[in-house]
Amino acid sequence: MASSKIHSNIIFSQKVADELEKIVRQFPAGKVFLLTEETPKRLCLPLIETVIARYQIKQTSIAGGETNKSIRSVEQVWEFLSKNGADRKSLLINIGGGMLTDLGGFVASTFKRGMAFVNIPTTLLAQVDASLGGKTGINFNGLKNEIGVFNEPDAVIINTNFLKTIDHDNFLSGYAEMLKHGLIKDPAHWDELMSYDLGDIDYEGLEEIIAHSVAVKDWHVQNDLTEKNIRKALNFGHTVGHAFESYALHSGRPILHGFAVVYGMIVELYLSAKRCGFSQDQLSEISAWLLGVYGKFEIEKSDYEALYELMTHDKKNEGSRINFTLITKIGEVAINEDCPKELIFEALDYYAKL
Repeated sequence: MASSKIHSNIIFSQKVADELEKIVRQFPAGKVFLLTEETPKRLCLPLIETVIARYQIKQTSIAGGETNKSIRSVEQVWEFLSKNGADRKSLLINIGGGMLTDLGGFVASTFKRGMAFVNIPTTLLAQVDASLGGKTGINFNGLKNEIGVFNEPDAVIINTNFLKTIDHDNFLSGYAEMLKHGLIKDPAHWDELMSYDLGDIDYEGLEEIIAHSVAVKDWHVQNDLTEKNIRKALNFGHTVGHAFESYALHSGRPILHGFAVVYGMIVELYLSAKRCGFSQDQLSEISAWLLGVYGKFEIEKSDYEALYELMTHDKKNEGSRINFTLITKIGEVAINEDCPKELIFEALDYYAKL
């Protein structure tokens, strides 16, 4: 399993309560806190209820959904920690999807200038992407992840049994990030993902495939924590994908993050073919396969300007240029690629006509 190559703070275990207890008992009594959201509270906390009871862990929850990834939710959790005597020697356990682990990590990183935190991701997207790598934050002024800091969790505990609690679309949303990991770094991982049976999910067997995906993300993070260089490879599909995601939300047709990334990857694969020599045949094959699995978010020519404007707000941009990560071939990337507006519109056109 690829976990041997993975940073020591990422723990794969079918015994999540045992792993959590090893961490919790290192902290003073009454200094361990838990943050969750409504669905994991109901479906996932039962797996760790023995630890919660034994160590009298105080808990709070926030409403789920991207609209609650806000400063208001952060204030709510800061207030909970303050009222219950949290300090710099405390631990915050974040259990939930990517929105929750992002927000909880930000809360822990800023309360009293920083306390320890552990992520227990309960969705596939969080297990392979959001809970790893030290990106924490919240949405602000309608822009995704606009406020945040880089700060790695003390541990991330990954248990595939939690994935039985999510619906198929949310599973596919996480799978999109795994596909991205294969495309940017690991052709063998790409091949195993393409041949995996999405109609009959083997949760125990999935642990090894998730470990392969996590190893890709972890390699990029450990080599470039604050995204100055090679970590930018992880942004493949996201410059356009975040624009799709924000635009879909603004236009009352919200889509899940992974679906937006898939549509972004199709557009950016077209740019890769035009700028970096990515195979036209593979562009056609991959586009068809992705649309077959993920469907399509319909756009018109009249939407291009708004999508382009959203791309200009991307945090990875430098000056006035939109900064893309593109692919030369499966497993190899070209970072900091600058594409003119006309070519971006041409790529949106390619996607729109599929």
